[in-house]
Amino acid sequence: MGKIGPIMMIAVSAALWGIIAIFVRKLALLGFTSMEIVTLRVVTAVLLLGIIGITKYPGQMKIRFVDSKYFIGTGIFSIVLFNWCYFTAINQMSLSFAVILLYTAPTFVVILSYLFLKERLDSRKIISVIGTLLGCVLIVGVSFKDTPSINLVGILTGLGAGFGYALYTIFGKFALAKYRPFTVTFYTFLVAAATLVLFTNLIEKRSMLVNAEVILYGVGLGLFPTVIAYLLYTKGLEKMESSKASIIATVEPVAATLLSVFFYKENFGMLQLVGSVIILLSVILINLPKSTYNINKNRASA
Repeated sequence: MGKIGPIMMIAVSAALWGIIAIFVRKLALLGFTSMEIVTLRVVTAVLLLGIIGITKYPGQMKIRFVDSKYFIGTGIFSIVLFNWCYFTAINQMSLSFAVILLYTAPTFVVILSYLFLKERLDSRKIISVIGTLLGCVLIVGVSFKDTPSINLVGILTGLGAGFGYALYTIFGKFALAKYRPFTVTFYTFLVAAATLVLFTNLIEKRSMLVNAEVILYGVGLGLFPTVIAYLLYTKGLEKMESSKASIIATVEPVAATLLSVFFYKENFGMLQLVGSVIILLSVILINLPKSTYNINKNRASA
């Protein structure tokens, strides 16, 4: 596969996450709440993954019960916690601040990877994390008029969203030591789906679920920014450090911004351009060969 393969997998998965608005906006217009859309997403994903597993990977459908802790981590503490915290934060403060707090995820991944996965914490990672966070701030755009909307609940749940987002990478790395990427992805969404179905009212809207548009956008949501994206991300994560994968995945807001420009004719100003460039440079920096980085650093200090 080489070094470029995992990088491309992570980048493509992030780009697919960036197109999620196409499906979410349509399903919202069709009458679904935010958490119902999340539930529809994970239930559709687990059904699609189940079909793929039975027909193509039957041997990868088995896990040991003792290892279910990893999938409780990726499914509940990541997928469910992240979504609940994120939507709570949106209701507590402006969307821009909620998005920025969500993208503290690479910071959490770098710290947790250092503590639990014994990955190195070097200057490149620190600079890249700062760069991606700054880039997200510029892309999203923050107005000082929004400052009064900031409150403690919003900050805590926003950081909780970033933390939950980060936990998929950490728990996923532990799970990948024992299982293939397909197995990790399938059981992540199986646990998340079982949990969310219990705590949402999606079942009460079963009559809406047979609507042709709901089926089209529901399957699209479950397939492209979910099944394909998570399979690619998990496969890429298998071959690289958690901290690097998380930083590369911050190309997601760049993809989302480009989508908003071309599909929804939203504004794209100089700040968004600068933010996108900073994120891409941060991704390039984290993937530079160590020798190249050291040569450049030595030149800069000469």
